Amino acid sequence: MENKYIPEIEGNLRRHMIRVPRVIEQASGIRIFGKQIKSLIFTTDVAIIRNCNANAVIAVYPFTPQPIITHSIINCSDVPVFCGVGGGTTTGKRVTNLAEDAEFQGAMGVVVNAPTPNETIAYLYQKIDIPIVITVVSEKTDIGKRLENGASILNVSGGANTEHIVKKIRREYKEVPIIATGGPTEESILRTIEAGANAITYTPPSIGEIFKKMMNNYRRDDYIL
Repeated sequence: MENKYIPEIEGNLRRHMIRVPRVIEQASGIRIFGKQIKSLIFTTDVAIIRNCNANAVIAVYPFTPQPIITHSIINCSDVPVFCGVGGGTTTGKRVTNLAEDAEFQGAMGVVVNAPTPNETIAYLYQKIDIPIVITVVSEKTDIGKRLENGASILNVSGGANTEHIVKKIRREYKEVPIIATGGPTEESILRTIEAGANAITYTPPSIGEIFKKMMNNYRRDDYIL
């Protein structure tokens, strides 16, 4: 089937934005509450969130989750947000409280860390009505138990082993929704999609890296006014 032309509208000021790799469009996507999601940008930077073309945001960070951070990200985002609510260092009832708060604020889903006990997932499943995304970092994870206890989506983040983990999961679970890190190149992203990932998380350059490139352009002799 011939690809259809897609008209694209841009503004002069908003032309400068972060774009996820086009190859991610080849993923099947995951339809959640009627919205199809193929690309998720991995950041908590509100400036990047407001200036990217990803379908969704996956907002997890290496500190104890705080409601004020969750609220700020959801409020500034014009696409669905999946919020980290702990499960590693942050445990127990606090995880549930954070998840309930995220749901009330409008999060599309909550993300829990790989060490999260199955009992916590089961308790979360009883308390919230948005998808529970469980992070998978090893091929030794008991995926069946995760799904039995209420995990809705797998978020595979196994570094260089991600493609292998995705392939292994997909052999046994043909229809489970899988989000995965795609790696640094279009080739590695495509291999992850072909392994069975339905959606891809993309790590954008930092604000510092973007500024460095911009300032180098400004410093060119032919740019000086």
